[in-house]
Amino acid sequence: MNMQEIKQQLTLSSVLQHYGLKPDKHLRLHCPFHDDKTPSLQVYYKTHTCYCFSSNCKTHGKALDIIDFVMHKDSCSKHEAIEKCKQLIGGAATQRPLPSPPGIDILGSMFIYFKNAVHHSKPAQEYIRGRGLDATCLEIGYNTAQFHHGNRRDETFIRCCVDVGLLSPWGTNNRDGGQAYKPFAKYCIVFALRDRRNQVCGLYFRSTINDEDQKHFYLKERRGLYPGYPKAETERLILTEAIIDAATLLQQSAITKDYSVLSCYGTNGFTQEHWAAVKSWPALKEIIFAFDGDEAGSKAVAKYAAALREQLPHIVITTLTVPAGEDVNSMGLSHEPDIFVHLLSERKDFFLSSESKTPEPATVAVEKKPLPDGLDTTNPYKLYYSTEGISYYVQGGISKQLDSMKVTLVIERKDNSQKSRNKLDLYEDKQVDKLSREVSEKLLLDKSLLDRDLYRLTDLLDEYREKALIKPGGDTGSVTGVYPLTLQECTATESFLKARDLIKRLNDLLGQAGIVGEETNRLFLLLIAISYKMPETLHALIQGSSGSGKTRLLKQISDCIPQEKVTKLTRVSDKVLYNYPEYYFINRLLCLEDIDGLSEEAEFAFRELQSNGELNSATSIKLDNGQITSGQKTVKGPIASLACTTRGEIYEDNMSRVFLLAVDESGDQTNRIINYQNSKASGEIDGKKEQETKQFIQNLVRCLQSCQVINPYASKLQLPQDAHKIRRLNDLFLNFVKMVTLVHQYQRKKDSKGRLIAEISDLETAVVIMFDSIVLKVDELDGSLRQFFEQLKCWLRKEYSENYKTAVFSLREVRQGMRCSKMQVFRCFSDLGRLEYVRQQGGHANRGFTYQVIYWDNYEALRARVKQHLQTQIDLLRNVTPDPSMLHQ
Repeated sequence: MNMQEIKQQLTLSSVLQHYGLKPDKHLRLHCPFHDDKTPSLQVYYKTHTCYCFSSNCKTHGKALDIIDFVMHKDSCSKHEAIEKCKQLIGGAATQRPLPSPPGIDILGSMFIYFKNAVHHSKPAQEYIRGRGLDATCLEIGYNTAQFHHGNRRDETFIRCCVDVGLLSPWGTNNRDGGQAYKPFAKYCIVFALRDRRNQVCGLYFRSTINDEDQKHFYLKERRGLYPGYPKAETERLILTEAIIDAATLLQQSAITKDYSVLSCYGTNGFTQEHWAAVKSWPALKEIIFAFDGDEAGSKAVAKYAAALREQLPHIVITTLTVPAGEDVNSMGLSHEPDIFVHLLSERKDFFLSSESKTPEPATVAVEKKPLPDGLDTTNPYKLYYSTEGISYYVQGGISKQLDSMKVTLVIERKDNSQKSRNKLDLYEDKQVDKLSREVSEKLLLDKSLLDRDLYRLTDLLDEYREKALIKPGGDTGSVTGVYPLTLQECTATESFLKARDLIKRLNDLLGQAGIVGEETNRLFLLLIAISYKMPETLHALIQGSSGSGKTRLLKQISDCIPQEKVTKLTRVSDKVLYNYPEYYFINRLLCLEDIDGLSEEAEFAFRELQSNGELNSATSIKLDNGQITSGQKTVKGPIASLACTTRGEIYEDNMSRVFLLAVDESGDQTNRIINYQNSKASGEIDGKKEQETKQFIQNLVRCLQSCQVINPYASKLQLPQDAHKIRRLNDLFLNFVKMVTLVHQYQRKKDSKGRLIAEISDLETAVVIMFDSIVLKVDELDGSLRQFFEQLKCWLRKEYSENYKTAVFSLREVRQGMRCSKMQVFRCFSDLGRLEYVRQQGGHANRGFTYQVIYWDNYEALRARVKQHLQTQIDLLRNVTPDPSMLHQ
């Protein structure tokens, strides 16, 4: 091997990579031949040389080729550098060169040129990356068709390029009147085909700008194999359909260490050279086909497998199961690299699987099997219809509007994979006729055959759409869903519901589900949420300042309700609630994370759905004859609902329909939450166990049946008369008592009509749970404002001792003393000032104002009064026996 051959086969990038050197984006290096603080060595990939611009370098003034670079880097003689370069190439130092066939030298040089062009072409790099290939570990070139411009007067070079097919005569050169030449395969990536001596004897070009028409190019008299002739000791060989498929596998070290890879040149591209190579490997035991998962690929595998079995009966023939419509390269793009190791581990013996008629997609199935009606609807966004020689793909699915059939249609000819892509309305005969005519001319198909197929396809799509639109059981919009419980689950839930202290045990379960603190609120909210099962549902509004945890509390409670009965919404537009299917909201829990952002129209719809249990809206509808007329759209309930707000004052009509709950914003609750977060982060709390607890609570709710409940003590317990909207509050209280009884349905008696009978303990439980909500209805301050005012009074007592009632203070002192945010203090003082609880005493806008509490209400006395009022009535009820006649009404 002489110096010229070494320079043709060894690239400068390979030498730099061997020494662990990598140029920057400007192709500069810190010179390895002297102490270089800034990059001064310029790399020229095009000529495979480098030059150091530093005058301190011993190589300054001389361009170094690959042999010179190795000589200076290893501080050796030129002869030793040549031997080292031979080792880098992989050839033996004593090997005598064999005579090369005509054109071999020029093809090797041109492929080196094409490989260098990749470094300078961004489109080439983007295309290569887009195909999932790595140009740094694969030999890939790029043909910009500019290679002959600098060699116009080199007749030997031009003649050699013409001989191998890289150039062809094409008219006259306008510049000098000489012969002009047309380059071959412009704007293509290039792969080298190699002979037994590993020399480049052919080139394969793949267009980067055309994926529809001609995209594969080979030089005339195609010779050589890709990536080359495998080693003689090869035992397992993978055959791919395309060169890019083989390149995809060559990147996987897990594959190349155990298998050799060889590419065919298409489904008809297993050439005589392939045959000769396969027969010459004495150690070969298995051939693995990795062809495309389409009809053409399946037929090619069947043809070549039969021929190989006949001529090489000792070799096992296996196939990879490539999904329909996929190839090796597309699988590499859409899956992790270990997908190929998985496919190889599950490869099938072609003849065993064929004889046993195992339905393997890429081995036995010569055709894709359509469904009995002729249309494959496995993927609703890529419907497939096949006839004898043509495949039809409906991309993106079809519209549900019955007055048209607008589709994106791909028509593929099976024998050569030529395609035609079109958008049309299959209900328009003129469009269908025009499409048939154009496709028949483009794909050289019979127009009458296309007409027949398209009309048949239209009928199949009609049937498919009608089946999709008709819901089983005549359901017109309800999405109730049924979650069947196993016998073990039913036994466990019934045992829990029959146990004593059910409410306490249920509250403990909520704590185990990850709901920290809020012992009363979480139980209250769960019972309200369960009311979705009842005809008279309940609703809750959770009040709290920003960041207080109200939304998290709502989410955790809703996670304990069967998810098939929950709708969670973050945002609600004006008309959206009117446009749900008629039966969607029947006995459903609706959760709104923040009602502050609801528009007036959306808030009204939400309120009516809560109160009336349905929405009725007049709208315009289009009749079958095209006439526009008026109609009515109905959305039916009832719903239970949970919602959150930061506002202290809510529209009165909204507030009177719901139970008001204020989240706990105390320092103790903050400490509990922080301790929980720390414990979960450190792994002390098992998140999986929390999810299992929530699943168990969901099963408890599923086991509860909707039953009628009667309350013999309904007229015996009166709420405080000064409560806000006492009529609605009393109705809410009675319905909540029913929910307490419903949860105890496995422990309560029934009357002759099968109705559950409430007990005094149910009333007592309801009062305990609802107490804070009842107080909020009596108190003129809302929940979060009341908590702030009570904290303010405690701070003043602590800070000013005996003079706390006359204390004058600034907002800054309040913020620092109570550790509240600026926005919370401003909002709360604004509300307290408007309600005349505090008053501005002095100060200035520039220096800040001072305030004083002017109304010291006794909140604890209010709570005590309400509690005494209710407890006294319950104590009296314990000595009263219900009228037996009432129990049997």
